Amino acid sequence: MASQNPIAAASAKFPKPADRTFQYGTAGFRMKAALLDSVVYRVGLLAALRSRKLNGQIIGVMITASHNPPDDNGVKLVDPMGEMLEQFWETYATILANAPSDQALVEAYDKLTADLKIDTAVKPRVVFARDTRASGPRLVSALVAALEASGTEYTDYKLLTTPQLHYITRCLNTKGTTYEYGEPTEQGYYEKTAASFKAAMGHKKFNGPVTVDCANGVGGPKLRELIKYLPSPSEGGLEIKVVNDDVVEPERLNHQCGADFVKTNQRAPPSSHSTPLARCASLDGDADRLMYYFVDSDNGFHLLDGDRIATLAALFIGDLARNAGLGEKLKVGVVQTAYANGASTSYITQDLKLPVVCTPTGVKHLHHAATKFDVGVYFEANGHGTVVFSDVALKRINKYEPQSPAQSSSLDVLRALTALINQTVGDAFSDLLLVELILAHKSWGPKEWDLTYTDLPNRLGRIEVADRNIFKTTDAERKLESPPGVQAQIDGLVGKYKNGRSFARASGTEDAVRVYAEAATKGEADDLAAKVADVVKRAGV
Repeated sequence: MASQNPIAAASAKFPKPADRTFQYGTAGFRMKAALLDSVVYRVGLLAALRSRKLNGQIIGVMITASHNPPDDNGVKLVDPMGEMLEQFWETYATILANAPSDQALVEAYDKLTADLKIDTAVKPRVVFARDTRASGPRLVSALVAALEASGTEYTDYKLLTTPQLHYITRCLNTKGTTYEYGEPTEQGYYEKTAASFKAAMGHKKFNGPVTVDCANGVGGPKLRELIKYLPSPSEGGLEIKVVNDDVVEPERLNHQCGADFVKTNQRAPPSSHSTPLARCASLDGDADRLMYYFVDSDNGFHLLDGDRIATLAALFIGDLARNAGLGEKLKVGVVQTAYANGASTSYITQDLKLPVVCTPTGVKHLHHAATKFDVGVYFEANGHGTVVFSDVALKRINKYEPQSPAQSSSLDVLRALTALINQTVGDAFSDLLLVELILAHKSWGPKEWDLTYTDLPNRLGRIEVADRNIFKTTDAERKLESPPGVQAQIDGLVGKYKNGRSFARASGTEDAVRVYAEAATKGEADDLAAKVADVVKRAGV
């Protein structure tokens, strides 16, 4: 009987809400935390299946809702090398999450086991962690119930940033191999990051402190921990001023602060107290996004977003490769989404002379495209991204014999960068240190960085709709193919503005459509965005 089945028995404690259909989106499942218990339980079952299918390799599960409000939460899976869950398995996640009863869930689980030819004798292994949301411990109990019901060996890493869990997952799966990634502990993460930062730094000097807004999320305490491992300012190290690190009052998470606040509102968090030309940065709630900004001497706000970080990293890595004598041997490329500012794309292709690939939104798409280059730099405009070095590139960098002291110096920095950058996923900590390192090497402040190119004025808006699924895109999400006729209306509007560009795409996490617009002036960008938003509203009714 189904009631005697351990999976069904445990599932009964976490009943699926009858009126809900769940969908594994760009960031896993994400919604109001009160609705998530059954989903997290079922994701635990999927993690067990995934580990068994991969012959007992360790799968990661992260409970977080990143930049979302405090009463939301979410859950996503991490594959063995620290990458996002293989895309086809998202379908299986959706099947399990929507099984209408405990019995139906067991049947779906057994069917997947049979269809995927999973060896049930294999011991599945899972590691997991969570961010600081109040709902986290309750959802962990649902996850643990699934892992125990499916006979899974598991380790709870408690509170971690999302990138730290990705790092640990990869370290555990590569331990003892030629591709060993690092020590699979939180301390190992700090030690590797700090040692590589120090090695890449050399004797360069930092131009004053950087103030980091931690969104009152898990990044606050974890950044303070990382700072303990870095050279202190008195030793010539970087001074990091931590603000918005209150994790005691959960309702303050992402409130009037964090990377998404800065990007969406195009202004500094009220609590940042930034002085003119001081470097400021914001993380999101789980510390996998990074946004830089500064205020000029006339109190004007300047955003240095993911596009800026990508172009800075591509410029620096390209220069290092050439100066090390590896210019012809390493193909450096940049991956962007439709949200990338048109001026950044022109700068990369025309000034840096590097290839650019555009993919749909979602790190899984960018990461996959980045692996096609020897060195793939990818960042979404929202500040989520990293740099990926192929195995071939790593071998060339590590085996290359420099022909001069200057080549040797550049090669040392390049080698240290391959260890500093968290290649598993976008990591706000390693990205922050990468930016600081580059600015120090170039003797730049934020103003010099900002002057590399001039952003086209842009506006990003969000329109709530009854059903986001009616908005379907093509051409790397730059065009709508449905509802019919909407794209033609958008094209008609865009044609009326100088340097006009706009697109609309459904959110991957909520019933909303995001509208992006850019044009030659701020007024025109705002006007275009408002008119496209009207078209979307009428279509979404």
